[in-house]
Amino acid sequence: MSVATVTLSSKGQVVIPKEIRDQLHWGVGTELDIIATPASVTLRAKQPAGKLNLADLRGILQYDGPPIPTETLCKPVELTDQECREYRK
Repeated sequence: MSVATVTLSSKGQVVIPKEIRDQLHWGVGTELDIIATPASVTLRAKQPAGKLNLADLRGILQYDGPPIPTETLCKPVELTDQECREYRK
């Protein structure tokens, strides 16, 4: 994580230091989302339409049942030949 101190201009602009832009691979024309909280502002590169990263998917599936052990989740699914044919349709 990099930290830099910048100064707000009279037009409300800040310059993101080149070191940080390079580290984040933010080039000219990179669109940024601005997330404001009562005490801070966060800049985040805008995700291209239709593209999600793994963090965006966290919590998307809801399960209200009892906890399932990891061993059960990792157990292979065994299908009959008929089930395989139906699945591949």
